Amino acid sequence: MNLSVIWQRIKHHPLSRVGPGLVTGVADDDPSGIVTYSQAGAQFGLNMLWTMPLAYPLMASIQVLCARIGRVTGRGLAANMKDAFSPPVLFLLVLMLLIANVLNIAADIAAMGEVAQLVTGVNWHIMTGVFVFLTLLLQILIPYRHYVFFLKWLSLSLLAYGAVLFTVHIPWSEVVWSTFFPSFTWNTDSAAVIVGIFGTTISPYLFFWQSSQEVEDMNLRHQSNLLNQSSESEAKTELRRIQWDTWSGMLYSNVAAYCIILATAVTLHATGVRDINTAAEAASALRPLAGEFAFLLFALGILGVGLMGVPVLAASAAYALSEVFGWRSSLEDSASQAGKFYSIIALSVLLALAIQYSPISPMKALFWSAVINGIVAVPLMVAIMVLSSKSSVMGSHTASWTMKMLGWGATGFMGLAAMYLFIA
Repeated sequence: MNLSVIWQRIKHHPLSRVGPGLVTGVADDDPSGIVTYSQAGAQFGLNMLWTMPLAYPLMASIQVLCARIGRVTGRGLAANMKDAFSPPVLFLLVLMLLIANVLNIAADIAAMGEVAQLVTGVNWHIMTGVFVFLTLLLQILIPYRHYVFFLKWLSLSLLAYGAVLFTVHIPWSEVVWSTFFPSFTWNTDSAAVIVGIFGTTISPYLFFWQSSQEVEDMNLRHQSNLLNQSSESEAKTELRRIQWDTWSGMLYSNVAAYCIILATAVTLHATGVRDINTAAEAASALRPLAGEFAFLLFALGILGVGLMGVPVLAASAAYALSEVFGWRSSLEDSASQAGKFYSIIALSVLLALAIQYSPISPMKALFWSAVINGIVAVPLMVAIMVLSSKSSVMGSHTASWTMKMLGWGATGFMGLAAMYLFIA
């Protein structure tokens, strides 16, 4: 079989037809997220498994609404939010998003570099530079239709965390019980971990990314937005596709996060390792407990999701800032066509790389990223709920009562989490 035949089969594989929900879900489990989930499992064992079933409907509902806003209006989230916020407020929120994303990218590439050093022996500073320039070149040189295709295949890296479970003993009866009837003391430590889990699961950068990806896909297929769609049946088909795509993508993401908490709970926590500060620590701690194969699976998973998460983080802020100022913004455009858009992407990852050589530690970067995201998420989620409920924005495709209840529930929960960040 020649390469052209293989390429055609890959291009027409069912995975290639999956929409933005899959990439968004996997990007949510970026290396800094893996650190948070690993710490939860190491510190509290099986008693943090309940967070994933609870986070799933809250996360999915908000992402569905973001996707619907993009597909119905044919504009990204920030472009629509111009109607909900005054320009200075919107610019401030997007600027904070950009800062948070840079800090998050810094934590992610540091994790990738440290894990790559464990696997290859090459200095982690060198490896972070390699990852930064690799992701930057891919985003700038490869058109969206090809680039997102490879991102979808990188989503398979999350399967590594399910595979890890086959290398260790799992007390399934205890797992099921702890998922639904956890036992832990509510104190500063447990509250901080819970806030961290929900903060890394429901993240502002995902709002902008998925909304803009729906617009990218719409333009790529030469379709019109649903407000201008004359066929009601075609509009319903698109909205059902968004529902299925997003709920399945977020399920994949949350199952992977559940597996990470479970894997570290039955290995690290069970043997007394209760404090994990980096992804490299989590991977290396697994090596003597679960074996070389489990270590490699965990490490390769971190690298795979990092190669997805870093471009999503960089591009989400670029979409948001470009839409605020009315700049051309599409990964399908060349750098000469959308220079300002790609400049923001480049600035984001290069600033993140510079942090690796500054006194700022990656964990401090991750902490401040979580704080800023916690501040930014709540007003953004309120705006998403308002926009998705207004017929002047969504026409006849406003959010259902079920989606409104889930969305406002997620907004309230994130509001409480943001309050905790200030009073803790």
